[in-house]
Amino acid sequence: MAEELGADYLELANTQYYGWAHVNRNALLPTKEQFQQAEAIAQAFKEKVAGKMKIYYVVPDFYEDRPKACMNGWGTTFLTIAPDGMALPCHSARLLPGLDCPNVKDFSIEQIWRESKAFNFFRGFDWMREPCLSCEEKTKDFGGCRCQAYLLTGDMYNTDPVCSKSPKHGVMHEAIQQAQCNSQGEQPLIFRNSKNSKQFSQTKPS
Repeated sequence: MAEELGADYLELANTQYYGWAHVNRNALLPTKEQFQQAEAIAQAFKEKVAGKMKIYYVVPDFYEDRPKACMNGWGTTFLTIAPDGMALPCHSARLLPGLDCPNVKDFSIEQIWRESKAFNFFRGFDWMREPCLSCEEKTKDFGGCRCQAYLLTGDMYNTDPVCSKSPKHGVMHEAIQQAQCNSQGEQPLIFRNSKNSKQFSQTKPS
């Protein structure tokens, strides 16, 4: 379809496990073999359209050994404004405790960017613990994703467990194993719409 539309740019993004994707992770997380097959298909398409279309393939964090530079570093580049006016350093930031994210109804964008607690919370490197603090890669990955660290370890200051240097890296392997163990048969998908309380079963795609 992208070729038919003459698209200049196509992003192929694997699911990132935040919000309701995190809740439904066991039903959604592919096996490593499934991911590798999908990546091979994407790379083949990338070669096919080289020079005509740019392809950006987003690798799922669960099969990486280094974290992504989330939002290009906290409070360095991006500012997200939610429909309710909440200003966020990243799209999932409101799940983190104690940030006190500001609202554009109450503060100017300049005040939010320069002065707010939320946007200064993880700026720079002073907040980091080891092994991040002394890691030579901290200027590239900025310690990884704070939301992912919180969801998977319960502490938003921890090294992103995607990183093989993280003391908590084992939780990634546990999550993958759990998803694979639960992949036999059907998985119930949990919907956030409270009006639709029925859980639908879905077999994990092959």
